[in-house]
Amino acid sequence: MTLTTQFYTMLAMVGMGGWIGLALDTHGRFLKRPTRARWFVFINDLLFWIVQGLILFYLLLLVNEGELRVYLFLALVCGYATYQSLLKGLYLKVLEILIHAVLVVYDSIIGLGKLLIIRPFVGLLNLIITIILGLLGFFWSLIKWILKFVYSLIKILLTPVHWILKLISKMIPLKIRNIFTTTSHNIKGFFDNIKNKLTNILSRWKQRFRK
Repeated sequence: MTLTTQFYTMLAMVGMGGWIGLALDTHGRFLKRPTRARWFVFINDLLFWIVQGLILFYLLLLVNEGELRVYLFLALVCGYATYQSLLKGLYLKVLEILIHAVLVVYDSIIGLGKLLIIRPFVGLLNLIITIILGLLGFFWSLIKWILKFVYSLIKILLTPVHWILKLISKMIPLKIRNIFTTTSHNIKGFFDNIKNKLTNILSRWKQRFRK
């Protein structure tokens, strides 16, 4: 190697030593060793050093065609020591500032997404559900009104029949009248039970959609 190549190689190794120190601190900051399982830490450390080794040999390949010398490792250690003594504290502060800035930007994007996308969607969904419930309530009220009207109309139309049946019932023996009375009460109770169940089901559905 020429002197120029050796000089460039020394500078590259010093820089690589600083890079390894920087990368090691970054790796440790994001790995959070005390909170991770041992196997997870081992795999991450292994992958980290493989990547650093590949970067080192690629850099050597660029500056001196991959030739290794003992003094290159000394330059590597020198670069690492320089980083540890002069730049580590500053880099860690800058790293924390960058992480905080990224988290702030991330939270802002999430909040903006909720404000512009999720909340309008939820509001529109609530509006649609409210309209559907309102229509169901309207149609249910209309059906009840129609049934009441039909019932009242039938009741008016059957009033003469009721009078006639009342007169006839007075001529029927008491036992038979009691049988008819019990049967009519049972039928009325059956339909009232169905009506109550339908009302309860509709009320439950309204409460679920309002939640």
